[in-house]
Amino acid sequence: MGPEGIRPESANHVDNSYMTVPSSPTVGRVHWDGLFEDLEGQLAAEWESDRAALDAESERLRISRLELRTRLRMLCSAAAPATVDLPGGHRLRARLQALGADWIATVESEGSGSRPSTRIIPLHALRGIEVDHGLLLSSLEQDLASHPVLRERMSLGFVLRDLARRRVPVRVISIEGVDLHGTVDRAGADHLDLALHDQGEARVAAAVRGFRVIPFRALACVQTAGDQMP
Repeated sequence: MGPEGIRPESANHVDNSYMTVPSSPTVGRVHWDGLFEDLEGQLAAEWESDRAALDAESERLRISRLELRTRLRMLCSAAAPATVDLPGGHRLRARLQALGADWIATVESEGSGSRPSTRIIPLHALRGIEVDHGLLLSSLEQDLASHPVLRERMSLGFVLRDLARRRVPVRVISIEGVDLHGTVDRAGADHLDLALHDQGEARVAAAVRGFRVIPFRALACVQTAGDQMP
């Protein structure tokens, strides 16, 4: 006990109770609102990430089921300019014109002043198709308006029989690169008979130099002059 009854341990004690700031309900609400907004933002980001992952997986699954015919159908409907790779390293620059049951047709101009030439290419002879990147991506889309047409039911034999009926001169290129000119006399289920004659000549007995039976599987393309597609 010190002088005048003051305890030593309380000599330096300072009463700060008057400085205490009462709590504010507004400050607390702002704090919790900010916390909830932050949590909502995190949750939304997680949902968006999950949805993007699901969309990506769904797109990969859709593309895994996509067939070449579907993409060719889209490219033909757009008359896509393309470079078509054929057996033997041959490359054909043309526009994709039509798709059949087992063939695709291209149209091209062989030179200034010449008539457009149509080539009928069996699908088995395709080695690749080079197109613009935008068209390539477009061919991945499923256009409900782009559905199979009657022409897609036409087989290669059907088209060749029509050329035989009309006696259309053709140029036939085989898988091995053999180049022949003549007229299709007839077409069976899996082969054709070609009457050989010089380019530009009509199929008359005096012009025919011989005959050849060609299996469809040996064809790389059949070329006609002008618009000869059915």
